[in-house]
Amino acid sequence: MDEISADRLAGASAVVVKIGSALLVDPDSGLRTDWLRGVAADLAQLRAEGARVAVVSSGAIALGRRMLGLDPGDPPLEQAQAAAAVGQIALAQAYREALSAERLESGQVLLTLGDTQDRRRYLNGCATLGTLLSLGVVPVVNENDTVATDEIRFGDNDRLAARVALMCGADRLVLLSDVDGLYTANPRRDPEARRLTEVREITPEIEAMAEGAGTLGARGGMATKLMAAKTATKGGCAMAIAKGEGARPIAALRAGAPCTWFLASATPQAARKTWIAGMKPMGALLVDDGAAAALRRGKSLLPAGLRAVEGGFERGDPVEVRTLSGVGVGQALSSYAAEEARRIAGLQSGEIAGVLGYPGRAVVAHHNDLALWG
Repeated sequence: MDEISADRLAGASAVVVKIGSALLVDPDSGLRTDWLRGVAADLAQLRAEGARVAVVSSGAIALGRRMLGLDPGDPPLEQAQAAAAVGQIALAQAYREALSAERLESGQVLLTLGDTQDRRRYLNGCATLGTLLSLGVVPVVNENDTVATDEIRFGDNDRLAARVALMCGADRLVLLSDVDGLYTANPRRDPEARRLTEVREITPEIEAMAEGAGTLGARGGMATKLMAAKTATKGGCAMAIAKGEGARPIAALRAGAPCTWFLASATPQAARKTWIAGMKPMGALLVDDGAAAALRRGKSLLPAGLRAVEGGFERGDPVEVRTLSGVGVGQALSSYAAEEARRIAGLQSGEIAGVLGYPGRAVVAHHNDLALWG
């Protein structure tokens, strides 16, 4: 269980911050440039302390709507998609300028919920985000609103943020909002409503406390935030709902500003490996004893250690890993489809391109995608 401390972001290995449209774009004046600069300074402080950081940001539709002179409120779907196409360019540029001022490189990643649900696309996303973070880049993620009609209709950037947190292996997710946490009732209507400082389990009683956001331009309400909390905490990532309107909102959170923390019961790595271990295997990778020993030391499975492949599976499918003598090593998500894995078995990584006709990936199963037995 998470340790209770004044600053729950201290010592985090990876932090994802979700920013809503209502915080980023003022209905009257447009992009809140100074506020965004403050957030960039907060992210730079986290990076200086050794944490990898990523942002999931709304705002493309709101910005594009202003740039196109469209009426505020909910536009027709076609106009929303057009606004997203125009606003996305301005949004990316705004983040680039704000983060560059803090000597941080940024990269744009457009996703849909489908990209996080399809196993192959999910693994591709994990690989891209992981590489960006390893290079010190701050990924700025947004839904691909120009094509993802369901996301526009239902406003799932809260849930997308939780999925991105898991894809990044983050142990902290912060949802910056127009409210400072989860209350026992709507504080705008009930003066007796009490904010919850900490939630260790999302029970039906907790879910019953959620109500809509009710903010012009905001698409996610408390219900979507609780859905995000479920996803994040089950994946080993603690999540905070905090008010983000003031300058340096993350610094304020770290200094003890009111918020609600949803605690995780395991680390992201442990939760992921439990998930992998519980899947039904679609085939098997047979490895030599040397490879099996290396896997038990925390290494990845290289093609050189692969001796045979059983079954028919696609990239990202769960597979057993066992030795030629039948000793079970664990269960993994395969980086290759079965036929490709058969073709590269026993090869050195540098020989993959010559056999497959493209560079491929250096490992057959990454150690982060392997759950060991015993």
